[in-house]
Amino acid sequence: MFGRLHAWGGRHPRVLDTLWLAPFLLFAGYFLVSVTLNPDLYPGDVPPAALWALGAALVVPLFWRRRWPVPVFGVVALVCFVQWLAGVEATPVNLAVLVAMYAVASYRPLRWAVAAGAVAELGLALAFGRITEEPDPKMWASTSVFVVAVWLAGIYANTRRRYLESLEERAERAERERDQRARLAAAEERTRIARELHDVVAHNVSVMIVQADGAGYAIDSDPEQARLAVRAVSAAGRRALAEMRRMVGVLRTDAEAVEGEYAPQPGLSQLDALMEQVRSSGLPVEVRVSGAVRELPEGEQLAVYRIVQEALTNTLKHGGPGSRAEVELEYGVRELVVRVADDGRGVAAPGGPGGHGLVGMRERVMVYGGSLEAGPRPGGGFRVVVRLPVGELGGSRAA
Repeated sequence: MFGRLHAWGGRHPRVLDTLWLAPFLLFAGYFLVSVTLNPDLYPGDVPPAALWALGAALVVPLFWRRRWPVPVFGVVALVCFVQWLAGVEATPVNLAVLVAMYAVASYRPLRWAVAAGAVAELGLALAFGRITEEPDPKMWASTSVFVVAVWLAGIYANTRRRYLESLEERAERAERERDQRARLAAAEERTRIARELHDVVAHNVSVMIVQADGAGYAIDSDPEQARLAVRAVSAAGRRALAEMRRMVGVLRTDAEAVEGEYAPQPGLSQLDALMEQVRSSGLPVEVRVSGAVRELPEGEQLAVYRIVQEALTNTLKHGGPGSRAEVELEYGVRELVVRVADDGRGVAAPGGPGGHGLVGMRERVMVYGGSLEAGPRPGGGFRVVVRLPVGELGGSRAA
């Protein structure tokens, strides 16, 4: 309820100001009407019409006290001072000075509030000296307590409003930061999925292209070999479709997604199947493993698998006919070194490696604090060397 009223007041500030002024307006109007009907109630000899004009000069500026509190206070104080110079006795309408002082203390910095409070106290002293024939400092001090109370109320309202504004600002900032983190997380997830799709689709499509080209060359001279190549294209297409379905299944959020649809991420145990698939595509691959083989985290295994897959895919696409490839995994004490090299045309071929594949490999390696070197070999071909920290060092860098 309070929140709705606050929001409504923000949309209708003029109406809210009028409602706040309503008690004072009723009090001032009651006094002016009473003096008009019974002039003996006012001790001075000022006609009621002049009192109405004076009251209007004091009350009307208060409607703009929220927007321009300092100018409104200056106008009201000046009217009161002119009234004092003219010898007109103070009336209850002169309490407009306190209303304007409250607005200054409530909406402006402390220095303006102090200045307004000093002016109000000075006006009280002048009016008190005019009202009483024998000024009494104690009575004046007791009357000043009321002025100070109004002034402190304005200071408190100012402090509370600034505190609430700071809370709202911090809440809005936290909401913006939350939305920004969500956008960053979504962008990172899209990048990861795009990288996975690129690795899967590029490899399988490259196999399909090589096999389809082979089938086209052998369809007349060796129909049996062409038939085997077409079967390999079909198998690669099914693998690509299955991988695509698995990746798209990760993006599904409906309750109908079945857990069996999600296949496990490939790791080092699937490297042999990958080598057989590449060899069946026409690229001879030699694999060497050295050092003490150890169990790696699933994330690092996936990174190694995708890097080897991408490097061999580049050899299939850009190595040219007659190319050979070598894959070496060297397990060290503190790091795993992965070398993938070929003797093909490498970057000398049109459209050689250097697109999103190498970028994806470098991103995977950087996640685990490793390093990647990729470039042409001195004797021809292309080589990729990856160094990944293993053990506690690799886990701490990944974290």
